[in-house]
Amino acid sequence: MYINAGIYSGRCDCGRTHEIFTKAAIIEPGCLSQFEMYMENYGISGKRCALYAHNTFAAAEGKRPSAEQTILIDPNGLHADEKSTAEVLEKLECDVEVILAIGSGTIHDIARYCANARGIRFVSVPTAASVDGFCSTVAAMTWYGFKKTMPAVAPEIVIADIDIIKKAPPELVRSGVGDIIAKYTALADWEISNAVTGEYLCRKIYDIMRLAADATVESISGILEQSDDAYVKVMFALVMSGIAMQMMGNSRPASGAEHHIAHLTEMKPAAFEVRFPALHGEKTGVGSVVASREYHRLAEITDISPLLRDYIPVTTKDIRAFFGGTLAESIIKENKHDCLKTVTKASLGAAWPQIREIVSTIPSPERIEDLLSKLGAKKSLENIGISDTELDSLLNYAPLVRNRLTLMRMRRLMNFEEPQEGADNA
Repeated sequence: MYINAGIYSGRCDCGRTHEIFTKAAIIEPGCLSQFEMYMENYGISGKRCALYAHNTFAAAEGKRPSAEQTILIDPNGLHADEKSTAEVLEKLECDVEVILAIGSGTIHDIARYCANARGIRFVSVPTAASVDGFCSTVAAMTWYGFKKTMPAVAPEIVIADIDIIKKAPPELVRSGVGDIIAKYTALADWEISNAVTGEYLCRKIYDIMRLAADATVESISGILEQSDDAYVKVMFALVMSGIAMQMMGNSRPASGAEHHIAHLTEMKPAAFEVRFPALHGEKTGVGSVVASREYHRLAEITDISPLLRDYIPVTTKDIRAFFGGTLAESIIKENKHDCLKTVTKASLGAAWPQIREIVSTIPSPERIEDLLSKLGAKKSLENIGISDTELDSLLNYAPLVRNRLTLMRMRRLMNFEEPQEGADNA
């Protein structure tokens, strides 16, 4: 499969001009053997540095692109953070002009961040269908414990060799599928915010993301059969998710409440124990189950008006108690200008019928669980090391990790407690 990313640039019916930095993506068995041809075709020249983790270096044996410098990183405990980027920037030779990311999501985030820091070109060579950030213009980093997006660059081209990607450990494609299935709730959050506040929404970008999610669902049976075509579909979805984010200029089309749930667990707040690690896409897949269940529960309410209340900020005391230490200070800063202030009882109440219709487009939690189960993927909080008793804390605090309007954040305008006699239930 060949994706000409340039066709997504330019003036759009939404009224904006979309800018795409990625020129093309090649997703085929054996395409890495033609690496030099693609580099020449797209005019990418200059001294190269190939960035690998030790495991991805082994995965690319026999097909490793030529490079004047090679940097290997220990994959044990590897994160895209201030430590790994500092290590790469220290080792990166000063006259390198192109950095090649040969690996999965973490290697790509490190490479795109370092490419931006050095002002050099970037080429993506995925070795697993594990995340949707291969074509992103930002790097998903854990910066001094706080999960955030950092300035980065998108790859000029993506060369995804299905022969290599199929051989990756199965939990990696499960992670990629989870990351794409999560788009159903992310897109619903975007539509809901548009309905309530008039937030900008581009239908072309929306349709690209929905198509990517549907293509992934269609591929699940084929993945179990190790079908080349199924893996091509998943990689197509992962690449197109990045293209959609480039068109938007941020991750809004790809990240909603389900990603905030994943990010919360990755930050490891003081009052929230996560008992064992899981891949990012595994967590977003579980997050989509949790968000879908809560959203469908809310949509059963035909008249939300009696439950609505005025905006109440989360206190810094509560944030410090839950998140702890320096992490709490980052959360407080992130929510200084709380986007929920743009929502009123009147606007939420007026949009409620439309919100219920939007929620109806989200696959049911049982459907999402079934899709994840077919792949043998994680599908519950227990599967990612979180007790069901912590669900309320998860729903209440996860929206705070990103100042982005979602239906999960709007729950703070809803009072589900039984009113005391004589109390004001406004």
